[in-house]
This record gives sequence, structure tokens and C-alpha cells, in this order.
Amino acid sequence: MAYPYVFHAQAPPARAEEHKSKGAMPQPQVRPQWPVGSGAGRGCGGGGAGWMGLGSRERQLASAYDLVEQMHYLYVRVVKARGIPVGAVTGGCNPYVEVRLGNYRGTTPHHDRKSSPEWNQVFAFSRERVQATALEVFVRDRDAVARDDYVGRVAFDISEVPLRVPPDSPLAPQWYRLESVRHGGKMVLPTEVMLAVWVGTQADEAFGDAWHADAASARGGADGVAAVQSARSKVYVTPKLWYLRINVLEAQDVVTGGFVGDKVRQHVEVFAKVQVGGMMLRTKPCAMRNPTSLAWNEELVFVVAEPFEDPAVLIVEARAHPGKDEIVGRAVLPLTIFEKRLERGAVHSQWFSLEPFGHPLRRPEATFAGRVHLRACLEGAYHVMDEPTMYVSDTRPTARQLWRPPVGVLEVGVLGAQGLTPMKTADGRGTTDAYCVAKYGQKWVRTRTVVDSCSPRWNEQYTWEVYDPCTVLALAMFDNCHLGKANAAAGNAVLRDQVMGKVRIRLSTLEMDKVYTNAHHLVVLHPSGVRKNGELCLAVRLTSVSLASVMCLYGKPLLPKMHYVQPFAIPQLDALRRQAMSIVAARLSRAEPPLRREVVEYMLDAGSHLWSMRRSKANFFRVTALLSGAASTARWLVDVCHWRNPVTTVLVHLLFVTLMCFPELILPTMFLYMALAGLWNYRRRPRRPASMDARLSCAEATHPDEIDEELDTFPTSKPNDVVRLRYDRLRSVAGRIQTVVGDVATQGERVRSLLAWRDPRATALFTALCLVAAVTLYVTPLRVVALVAGLYALRHPRFRSRMPSAAGNFFKRLPSRADTML
Repeated sequence: MAYPYVFHAQAPPARAEEHKSKGAMPQPQVRPQWPVGSGAGRGCGGGGAGWMGLGSRERQLASAYDLVEQMHYLYVRVVKARGIPVGAVTGGCNPYVEVRLGNYRGTTPHHDRKSSPEWNQVFAFSRERVQATALEVFVRDRDAVARDDYVGRVAFDISEVPLRVPPDSPLAPQWYRLESVRHGGKMVLPTEVMLAVWVGTQADEAFGDAWHADAASARGGADGVAAVQSARSKVYVTPKLWYLRINVLEAQDVVTGGFVGDKVRQHVEVFAKVQVGGMMLRTKPCAMRNPTSLAWNEELVFVVAEPFEDPAVLIVEARAHPGKDEIVGRAVLPLTIFEKRLERGAVHSQWFSLEPFGHPLRRPEATFAGRVHLRACLEGAYHVMDEPTMYVSDTRPTARQLWRPPVGVLEVGVLGAQGLTPMKTADGRGTTDAYCVAKYGQKWVRTRTVVDSCSPRWNEQYTWEVYDPCTVLALAMFDNCHLGKANAAAGNAVLRDQVMGKVRIRLSTLEMDKVYTNAHHLVVLHPSGVRKNGELCLAVRLTSVSLASVMCLYGKPLLPKMHYVQPFAIPQLDALRRQAMSIVAARLSRAEPPLRREVVEYMLDAGSHLWSMRRSKANFFRVTALLSGAASTARWLVDVCHWRNPVTTVLVHLLFVTLMCFPELILPTMFLYMALAGLWNYRRRPRRPASMDARLSCAEATHPDEIDEELDTFPTSKPNDVVRLRYDRLRSVAGRIQTVVGDVATQGERVRSLLAWRDPRATALFTALCLVAAVTLYVTPLRVVALVAGLYALRHPRFRSRMPSAAGNFFKRLPSRADTML
């Protein structure tokens, strides 16, 4: 039975060589071949009317993709084929499908000796890069020796291809008979191929897994399939992380015979080690005076991820001599045997038998080396930190039962970039293969790689549920170094995707239901200095489910309750965060395509805890800017007290006397002033999310050697001369900090020495003054004392002296503990 060519284009007769790259194509027709773009044109493109009169309907159906400009693609889904003839020479067939559109060509993998193969592969061709009028689908037979055999083809007129926009249902594939054009004639073959051809947008479900022609053609290379997979857009999910809390209580019946004699038994120190994955922690040693009573009672905490792959291995070791540890026994504990605790409560302890391990003198029949008492659980009421607390994007506990309902929806449209810096050289010219990674909460998204472009356009939109507005969205741009030619040029070198910049957006700085379409500067540190790599165009919208629920969150703790009821120590929390970050990076790097370790570490700010001269200077200047307001107020008060502006001083006198006469107006006046200041500053509020500030980060004025020191590995990999120079510089800076800290400590110790009788005369004088002040303040109304003190501070310069005050002189004469320091 013959199947009609529903979308078949009438092609002119062709020669037998039509399957080559110079094959005949259907004649172009005078009609629109593609839908005219109907996007909003936000930042990176324009818009227009729809195609075939469906412009308004298309915009309505694509309302979920309304932050970005629509980009049209021709999708070809190759499902399967049947009835492929057997080769006359080989006696079998190795079929594959070739999809050709203009100069673009994509192929499916071939199947060995199958006449009814299945592929279920989608090809996507961008409108912007194609000028052809017809699509051809060839079925070929792979030949390892000679040229691949041509079986047949199906041709489609692009102008007749239907348009599909979600939420329309997927287009059902159909069987098409192949036709063969040989010797000037056209013949319909019994071979059939199941295809679905449609025009869609980047909102199509097949977009992420599709074979993109532009990525494959621009970076061919030997490993073209891997290059195409590396260029796809994907969504990743952070593995479910748990805190594993193991309390090593005690051990009994620990057998140490065979390597520890009775005479030295009382000097043996026994300790326990627990290893989970690549993390190992140990208890303090316990003296082995009685083998039936070894007590540690120490708590060890690890980070583990579902699915639980590595067990917890507990090892008991004995140290009879310094530097020589002998394994007494061990226990391999699967993590699934531990209970999951969802609130603060008692955890049942368990006894586990120790197995002999690794000692050749132990009898083979000895299978018992003691037992150990543990109290272990998986903590589900904590939020496992895998990013710095100042940039946290998620605060939910591990257990889903404890999650609050979402309070909003975050929509991010990655529009494109402009003015990107070429990151590598290909074919003698600079090029960039850019892609973006965004992280919020447990969801990571990676856009497709736009190859060979310094002004890429992605127009991809993603959505997250928001559980707390006081969180941070992180986006970064990278240059893909794992595409065909770049990979081949590197040889055996380890390739790392290069960082091009990062953007952080705190959700609490966004207004509800407002679309922010801005270009954010991409700034990155380079050993030669700060590098500006262009701008990233984003469209961001935060929508609230209930404004009241959002406002209520501001009065609730940021982290789950267990972080405050049973908190971790700061050093322990930092170590757990680094362990969690390592687990997340390892898991995501095993995905397909992988989200590489260097990308995950950069997104999670893995080096935020390391020393940086630039960051230290930036933090110092932040503190200086923070105190600048108080310093300006102090200078203004000094000017008032010294009558620099008599009118201002007189007004301050009147205000001060009024407040002293009516003290009940002090607090209302203060809060009224702050309310008016807030209303006054509303018109100067920020209108756009903040970008990375190179000046605030001290990146522009920093010496290149300091930046190179910040980018150095840990431990350092620099030559000894460079390390010595940096060490001397660090000593100089630390010396100044040491002096300032010492001065602060000295002033504080002088305050403490007022009543410490280290200087008997000073303490006696201060005690007498305190008695006089107590009597004076008792008999004098406080209002009068405050009024007199204020008028005395505001006295005219004629009644002032240039010499230091008596109180200041008295304070500077007090002793401190600096006298006793070496």
C-alpha cells in the first residue's frame, strides 16, 4: 500500500549523483518559507507578525515563553525505517539516515545488519542560518570500504511544513515511501521511513535533546557526536544531600593480641576512624587500660548524597609505638541502615561487630575482633550548605516533609550576549563558543552552546519555584573548550571550560511582577589583571503567589530550626560545605552531557575561603564606606560645636533645648526622621538588579601580581622566589593590621584598668569622681544634667582651649597589658 506524500515537494528529475552534496534541490517557490519572528524583541532582537495568520494565537500559546524572543527551528524527528533492501555484495545492510538542509547535513548512527532500524533522533535547523527552500532525508547503507550506498530519499517543501507551538500536542510521525532518482528517472521504493517534520520554537520539548546543525557544522572534528552532545541545553538537579551524624560511643572486647604484648598493653592508644567516600574523620585516642572499656563518645559528621553509593567504614586502630598504627578491626555499614531524623529527638544506639582486617598472624577462623557502640542517623531537618551563606540560593531542609509551600515563581530569560572577548583561536582567528549556566535552589540549567560567535543569542527561558525571597540567583558564562576542533587541537592536555564572568541577582531586590531586561557586565579576574568580557542580556521576573506570605517570611529564621537548636561550629560547617561542594561537582560531572567540575566549583564559589589581598582590601574599604556616614556626622557635630556656621549652631541649640524640655519627643522624632528619609529615598531607589562591580571589588586598581596570587593553586605552584616575595608582602600588611589591633586592645584594657587598681592613684581618683557623680546625679534632675552637658559641648570657641581635655589626658595615662608583652 502506497502512502501519500503529505509534505512532499515536486522535484525536477535528477541524475544518479543526486545523493552527493551537489544534488538537485526543489525549486524555490514565491511564498514565505519560515514564520516571521513574533517575539517581543527584548534586548537582542525584533519582532513582527505571525505566520499564516497565527501571530496572535502563537503569542497566546507561548505565553509561558514571553520573556524571550521566539526563534524558529525546523525540527525533523527520524523515528525508524523498514523494508531496507539487503546489499548485494555484503549480504546485509548497515542503514543510517542523513538529513540535509542547504549546506547543513546531519546523520544518525548506523545499525549493523538491520533492515528495520530505530533511531528516534531529532534534528534542529535554525532559521537564521538556513536559506534553503527544501528539506531532503536520505537513507544510506554504510560501507566500510567503498562509498556508502544510496537507498532512497524523501523531500519536503519547507513552505508546506506545519507550525507547532506548545502547548500543542506533539506532531505524530508518519510513514513515507522512499523514492530513488537514477538514470534520469524517478521510482518509488518499498522502503519506508517514519518521520515527523514541523516548524517550532525553542520552547519545543524536543529542543534540548535535538541535534543542532549549527553546533555540529561549526565544530566538526573527530568526535562530532560528543561535540554535539556537549553543546546541548540541559537541566540538572543537585543530588539530595544529607548530614550523616555518627556518635562513636565505646568499644568492647577489642582483641589486640598478635601485635601488642601484655607489657605494653597499658600504653596502647586506641582510636576509631570513619570513612565515607573520600572523607575520613577520626576520634581522639583512648588509652587501652581495659580492653572491655574503651570510651570515646565523639561525634563525627559527614555529607552524603542519595542514592547512597559508598558505605560508612569504621576502623579501630591501635597505636603501640609512635608512627605505627595497627588495624584492630573494621565494620562496613551501609547508610540505608541508619534512621532518618526529621526533628530533634533521641536516636537509638546500636552495637556493630568488628571484623578482623589485614593482620597475617591472626587465625583464619577468627572472625570476631570486638564490637563498637554507635549512635548514628541521617539528619533531615538541616539544610546542607553547598554554597557560601552570603550567596545562598536555597534554605530548605533535606526532608521534603518539612518544606514550606512556595511563595513565588522566578522566571529568567537568557536572551544573549554582546561584545564578547574571543577566548581562543581557531583557523587563525579569534572565536568564542559561549554557553550560560544558571543556578537557583536545587536546579541547575545550562543553555546550548552558540559556536563561533561573539554576539550569541540563546533566547531560552527557565522557571524556578521560590521558597524564600532573601536568596540569590547565580548565572555565569563559560567558553566551551570540548568541541571538536578545539578538543583535537589540545591533544592530551586537560581541557577546562574558561570562565567569562558571573552575575548574581538577589531576589529580594526585585519588585514583584516586574520584568527586568538589562545587560549585565561580565568581569573576570585574569593573571594579567581584570578582564571585561562583554555583557550578558537577561530578562528576569519574580511573581508572588501571596504578598502577605512573602512579607511574613521576613520575620522568620533564614535557616531551618535545627540550625539554631543544635548548631554546628563554624569551622565544622565550612568543612562540611567543602565536602558537599565536592560531592555535587562529582555527581554533576557524571551527567550526560556533563556539567564539568570547574563550572560547578566556580558557581559554588569554591575558593571563597582562601586568602586574597584584593578581597581583603575590598572588605576594608567596605567597612570604611560603612563608617563614612558616622564619620561625616561626627565632623558635622564638630563644626556645630566650633560654630563654623552660626545659623546652624543656633538652630541646633533650639532643637536641643526643645528636646530637653520635652524628652517624650526624642524617640518619635527619631523614628519620624527615619521614615521621612525612607520616603525621600524612594525616588532614588535602584531601577535594575546590580551587576558585578569591579571598582568595589578593587579589581581595577589591584597589582597584577596580587591577582596572580589570588588565582594560584592551594598549595602554591609558584617558584620559591615568587613565594618569598609574596610572603614578605604579606608580612608587611599583617604588621600594619597587627598594630591597629594592638591599639584597639590597648584602649579596651585602659577602660578595664579604671577599677583594677593597677594604677592606685588613677583608680582612687576615678572612684572618688564616681562617688561625686553619683551624689550629683541623685540630687539633680536628669533633664538638667543633660541640658548642661549639651550646652557645655556646644559652647562658643571663645570658651574653648586648644589643649586636650582633662578627661582625655587622664585616659591616656592609664596602664594596659601591652607593657608585659614581649
